[in-house]
Amino acid sequence: MNERRGRTVAAVMAVASVALTALGLLIQLRLPPDWQPEFPVSPDLGVGLTFAPVGAFLVAQRPRLILAWLMCAGGLLGAGNQISGMVLLHVASRGDLDVAGVLRWLDVACWAVAGLLLAIVLPLYSPTGRLPSRRWRPVVVAGVVATLAEIVVIVARPTPDPARYRLPAVIPNPLAIEALAPYYDQVVSALAYAIAGCVVAALLSLVLRLRGADPVTRRQIAWPLIAFAGYVVFYLPGLYLPGASMVVPASVWTAVIPLAIFFSALRYRLYGIDTVISRTFVAAGLLAVVGGVYFAASGLAGLLASGYHQVAGVAAAVLSGAFFQPLRRALQRAIDRMLYGPVGDPAVLADRLTQEVRLAGPADALASVVAVVRDGLAVGGAAVEVTGGRPGHVASGDVGGSPREIALVWHGEPVGRLLIGEPEQRRFAAAHDERVIATLLPHVADVAHAVRMASDLQRSRERILAAREEERRRLRRDLHDGLGQTLSAMAMTVNVARLSLGRSPSTTDELLRDLGAGMDAVTGDIRRLVYGLRPPALDDLGLAGAVRALAEEAPPAAEVVVEGETSGLPAAVEVAAYRVVQEALTNVRRHARAERVRVTLSRDTELRVTVTDDGIGLPEDRRAGVGTSSMRERAAELGGSCVIASAPGGGTTVEARFPLASPAEPPVPDGLTAEPIPSGSSPDFPAALEG
Repeated sequence: MNERRGRTVAAVMAVASVALTALGLLIQLRLPPDWQPEFPVSPDLGVGLTFAPVGAFLVAQRPRLILAWLMCAGGLLGAGNQISGMVLLHVASRGDLDVAGVLRWLDVACWAVAGLLLAIVLPLYSPTGRLPSRRWRPVVVAGVVATLAEIVVIVARPTPDPARYRLPAVIPNPLAIEALAPYYDQVVSALAYAIAGCVVAALLSLVLRLRGADPVTRRQIAWPLIAFAGYVVFYLPGLYLPGASMVVPASVWTAVIPLAIFFSALRYRLYGIDTVISRTFVAAGLLAVVGGVYFAASGLAGLLASGYHQVAGVAAAVLSGAFFQPLRRALQRAIDRMLYGPVGDPAVLADRLTQEVRLAGPADALASVVAVVRDGLAVGGAAVEVTGGRPGHVASGDVGGSPREIALVWHGEPVGRLLIGEPEQRRFAAAHDERVIATLLPHVADVAHAVRMASDLQRSRERILAAREEERRRLRRDLHDGLGQTLSAMAMTVNVARLSLGRSPSTTDELLRDLGAGMDAVTGDIRRLVYGLRPPALDDLGLAGAVRALAEEAPPAAEVVVEGETSGLPAAVEVAAYRVVQEALTNVRRHARAERVRVTLSRDTELRVTVTDDGIGLPEDRRAGVGTSSMRERAAELGGSCVIASAPGGGTTVEARFPLASPAEPPVPDGLTAEPIPSGSSPDFPAALEG
């Protein structure tokens, strides 16, 4: 209930502030020309229109935020100054000078207290709602004392000199102390300088907070710091240069301060204050130096070619243009170093990463990637975990107990995680780090995929060697223990039948029948061995026909689409594609609960095999099983790839690519496999990073 009441009070203050300011502005427009204020706008106009509404919004989000209540109170007092000042002039213009003199007290009090709250107290308590330390309490006390003293002195103002009075009539002061007349201007100036000192000290407190804060708090402090610094830039010269030259820009800039505090209090990350600062400094530096070069060249050309103004203009333009780009680059590098440290430009990091990766294999490249990421983000540690196949972990520094995790995705396939530790001391790390991560993340994913690919290739090579030896052992066992013994028995049966042919025909007939049964068994063994080496359907039906036969074996029946000519493919490619389709359809029928399945065979410069379904898709915590690993390995053996991922509209997609031999390269002979790529290399590793 208290929080609800607080939100209501803040809303009422915001509405009252805007209404009073608008009413004051309306009264100002209707004043007689002689009674118009000296400056058409004042900082309190911006204060009344912006501070209280923004403060009320912050109260609605965070009811106990001290900054929000300071903004509401300061904004309402600024509106009070605006309306009381205009009413004062309106009443005076109608001849009620005594009433105007009383209203002047209210005007002075609202103006002074609003300045105390918004120019001194608010910066001191930004952005946390607490003072930086107890040592800053004297600044608050000094500001309060100076402000109260200023109110008292101005309320007791002696009657001014009519010759120096700007308005048509002198507004009397019922509390005037005429004895102050010789000292009034000096006392008011001294108090104004004391208040200015408190304003500068409040700004200095933000600077010191910035130096000792962590990156997140730094980002919060940056907004109000820049806003208050801009106000001070306009405020201090106004003490020495009276006139509208400083009042108008100060009035406009005042409206920027609550917006800066708004972003600071809510920790907005949509806009990077570091970008604003960087571009501002670069633009200012370019303007100053190029302007100086232009005027110097113009003056020099004017002296050397008197009367030829066109020559001076051309010479100045040429010299300014020659200096512009080198100067801009130098300024940008200097500002980036000031804001971010040694590493400022994410593109430079990406180039450095690419150069280091070109000189190393995937495993060493991953270590270089982690080192570049750590340097670019200025964090305590960074690591990359590669998932799938043989999991890998490469770290640089210590990522801590709760690092930030970012998924690494390569062409829709998760390949690992990027772990980022706690940030070190950095001026403006947040926005810069997001740019660095966005720039380097695709390169990190490419390298992680290359590492996993190299690991898969190594594991595939080991399995190929193991499978080759196991297949030889199985063939030896089957031939020796099965087919060999059967043939030996058949040879003995033939000898016995030949010996008994003359004396016992019935025995011979029985032996020949046994021999026929043995031959049938041998035929079955040979067929089984042959099918294990190459599916007969490929020779009988071709790849397309064999795939259609697989699609019709069990529900759900799969739709088969063939694009291009599938005949004349290398035997190894046909077998690998057939086995991939066979394993993919088996997984669909066992796990997917799909209603529609589509198999696509497409051939141009490569053979693409795609199996899609509308089933339940892949589980989030899935691990590669024997079947999915075998699909990837069959594609990798031939220099291709196999990607298994969830389809955008639901279901699963398996896509295998098999490069085909060019006319200058003979196809792989039947029964042989292509030599796998040596461990530590990857066919598309450098190209992936260069793209």
